Amino acid sequence: MGATLEGRKAVVTGASSGIGEATALAFANAGATVALGARRKDRLEDLAKRIDAEGGSAHVFEVDVGDEAAARSFIEGAAEQMGGLDILVNNAGVMLLGPVEGGDTDEWRQMIDVNVLGLLYCTQAAMPLIRDSGGGNIVNISSVAGRVAGMGAGVYNFTKFGVVGFSEALRQEAMHSGISVTVVEPGFVETELQGHNKNPVVVEAIEKMREATGEVLRAEDIAAAIHYVVSQPQRVNIGEMLIRPTGQQR
Repeated sequence: MGATLEGRKAVVTGASSGIGEATALAFANAGATVALGARRKDRLEDLAKRIDAEGGSAHVFEVDVGDEAAARSFIEGAAEQMGGLDILVNNAGVMLLGPVEGGDTDEWRQMIDVNVLGLLYCTQAAMPLIRDSGGGNIVNISSVAGRVAGMGAGVYNFTKFGVVGFSEALRQEAMHSGISVTVVEPGFVETELQGHNKNPVVVEAIEKMREATGEVLRAEDIAAAIHYVVSQPQRVNIGEMLIRPTGQQR
């Protein structure tokens, strides 16, 4: 189980699958109370039942974090239900790859709404609540695509590079409130993220990368890293974690 998070209250966005689901489970197993946020309420309810069955505590919130009012209501409502807020994991994200020329601008807006604006909305709402709880952690999930750009991933790179830069600026601001800020940059993780893509050229490129990499990461690998980050003493701020499969070249 690792270090205890007993008594801590955490919000996890994008908790209906993948890294968000695994992180919520890891936190609950370590003793934290968790607020689960995502658009798929049925998946969240199933996860909450699993957590409850294992002796944990979870609260379900159906939310689109790209909606500013909904995101703020979610964060504030979660803190109210849990009796405070210590940890925010900004995990919600979409990856819709393809060239810029002829690209689907609705997909661009969707990525910017979720990957960038949703993260900003949740962070702004959470900061005073975490400060008032005595300090804590904000963990932003970026990607190796926030460090290494590639053809066909331009807009996704744009959003994830933004998360990396924002996280460092936020770290400098939030330290005065006792809040540690970490950006986590996963490489190829076996989640639903790749399945967001329907363009056959993109799908083929993803499969070739999977084959070249060999064994890819699991959501539980990233959840364990996030658990490690938030279990550090308040004097410790792990600012950045880049986590790739051993066989991933870029």
